[in-house]
Amino acid sequence: MTLAVIVPSRGRPQNIADLIEAWALTETEAALIVAVDDDDPTLDDYLDLTPCEVGPRLRMAGTLNAVATKHAGDYTHLGFMGDDHRPRTLHWDQQVHTELDRLGTGIVYGNDLLQGEALPTAFFLAADIVSTLGWMAPPTLTHLFIDNAILDLGRALNVITYLPDVIIEHVHPVAGKAAWDDGYVEANSDDVWTHDERAYRNWRANHLADDVARIRAAGYV
Repeated sequence: MTLAVIVPSRGRPQNIADLIEAWALTETEAALIVAVDDDDPTLDDYLDLTPCEVGPRLRMAGTLNAVATKHAGDYTHLGFMGDDHRPRTLHWDQQVHTELDRLGTGIVYGNDLLQGEALPTAFFLAADIVSTLGWMAPPTLTHLFIDNAILDLGRALNVITYLPDVIIEHVHPVAGKAAWDDGYVEANSDDVWTHDERAYRNWRANHLADDVARIRAAGYV
């Protein structure tokens, strides 16, 4: 079993430096795929830290989907973290692997010390799901409500597990752990919030059932 975690990032190379340090401290064997925009003014700083997936700016959901669909055949499992997530539990990836193996095709998330069980702000799933749906986040989303959609999908399939002892801290301004930089302001603007909430509710009402049926038809659950 193999796991790759996709981390879209823009304008925050220091966050990736901190994440790489957390990766080392927790002794994870999961691959870290940092996805960066080709027009990012700090692109060279990212490339000095680690090899990156570099592509056009597609915003959070678009970048996640582009990289996930590209690599869905390369790994058995894929994960998502924001560049403001920090794994804290030693060998956390082994616990994720064990539970995903038990589920077969499923979704797993840990404790972000902010939303906890309520929302999978970082999550891990079988690559089969991405291959079947053609996305890792509903493609009508920009940035927000990805976690809500993943929770809905996992519950509808009855293949989602919360691991409270797997700490993947969300170092977010709402928790008082980071400053409201330009990226946070843009992602949480009224326009983005309104668009993404509408898109999420439309997906849940009109497409979730079809997506569940596609996964079941593929014979995975």
